[in-house]
Amino acid sequence: MITARQSRAARALLGWTQETLADAARVSLTALKRLESESGLEVYESTRDQVRRALEAAGIVLLSTDKGEGVLLLNERNLQARPR
Repeated sequence: MITARQSRAARALLGWTQETLADAARVSLTALKRLESESGLEVYESTRDQVRRALEAAGIVLLSTDKGEGVLLLNERNLQARPR
């Protein structure tokens, strides 16, 4: 599951605005703002999934371990070798 912090961090790595990500994920800007909010607003799991898929398609890897969470931006060379 993608967290608010991961979404914001991934956008920063990509240089994307909220509008850009909302368009890429095919979700409303309001839904994305709810997902990225730290106020605990409820978000549909389908919204989280669409955002995750859009970020992964752009080269983002979501990381989650017992020590914490993060994001990784694959370099272009790794993106071209990735199976679709």
